[in-house]
Amino acid sequence: MSRIGILPIDLPSGVTVTVSETNEVKVKGPKGEVSQQVDPEIKVDIKENQVIVERPSDEKKYKALHGLYRSLVKNMVVGVSEGYTLKQELVGVGYRAEAKGQVLELSLGFSHDIHFQIPAEVKVEAVQERRKNPIVTLTSINKQLIGEVAAKIRSLRPPEPYKGKGIKFVGEQLRRKAGKSASV
Repeated sequence: MSRIGILPIDLPSGVTVTVSETNEVKVKGPKGEVSQQVDPEIKVDIKENQVIVERPSDEKKYKALHGLYRSLVKNMVVGVSEGYTLKQELVGVGYRAEAKGQVLELSLGFSHDIHFQIPAEVKVEAVQERRKNPIVTLTSINKQLIGEVAAKIRSLRPPEPYKGKGIKFVGEQLRRKAGKSASV
């Protein structure tokens, strides 16, 4: 048995889950609505304020899909009830971030500023305090989308191992390397 797939998903108050004939799961809550297409072989049931995901057999393919779809539905339930937030820190002299609507304007030490278009489902906020590193906060109900946007922003200037300059997640511990040592 799948250790993840067999666990039931408890629905918080205000969250409703519906499954269509085409096996599309829609989750609606106080923060919004998301949907996910589920494999037709995987069965999704709603019983007594819980969502239960079942597979047809113990075939390897279905074992993999069982845990996957249970995790996806759980992420949707958490997203519409609580939401997801990711914070990134810009470490480096002269690094700046400014949010103008759905465009994030970044100054990362290149000869030009970078204008990064944020999808409509993600809210962006940039905070810059004096003598502190700028912090970019991303908020969304879709865990997959917010992770993808954060990874693309990070890829613009990944943290380097010698000085630690670059875009990193708040609280992330970077692996640092020693620089050159003088010869004896």
